[in-house]
Amino acid sequence: MPKIIDHDQRRRDIIDVTWDLITKGGIEAATMREIAAAAGFANGALKHYFPSKEDIIEATYERALAMMTEYISLEGLRGLAALRVMCESSMPIDENRILAGRILLTYWHTSLGNQKLYDKYLGHLGFWRAQLHRLIAEGRADGDIVTSLPNEQLVDEIVLINAGANVMSLVGPNYSTVELQKRHLESFFERLTRP
Repeated sequence: MPKIIDHDQRRRDIIDVTWDLITKGGIEAATMREIAAAAGFANGALKHYFPSKEDIIEATYERALAMMTEYISLEGLRGLAALRVMCESSMPIDENRILAGRILLTYWHTSLGNQKLYDKYLGHLGFWRAQLHRLIAEGRADGDIVTSLPNEQLVDEIVLINAGANVMSLVGPNYSTVELQKRHLESFFERLTRP
């Protein structure tokens, strides 16, 4: 009887190996040869599961996004409370989120030279920004967000705080502690509730 192969599990295994290689050695460490060796495949066998390294990187990025999304539980929340949860969920405040941030940083770098990956990231960024706009509008409608700063500026600040925290947690962890990140967020939220 032929052995039944779980192709989805094999894809997950390849992503796991790629994740590990990137978090330990950066994108340069995640060559097709290294990925295949670490996953226990012959070099050419990866193509059955992912046509190219770009596809493996994209799948690894999707996993990082899914991991961050798991931290977001907006059920029963709206406006300011939901905005707070969304902002905190994507900050690098624990080991898993720091590792996910490392994958995102690698993806950002790779997407600069790859239009498909770049467009995918812009799509994610657009979706994220739309969610932030919606939650800010809800907070204003509920009377919890009273600042006169325009919504677009508030969204820009959230994106920059988050991106900066993710980058600094990797390249300058002495200058971006979890406590400092939380203080920046708290300062931002205090400004939202002041006219």
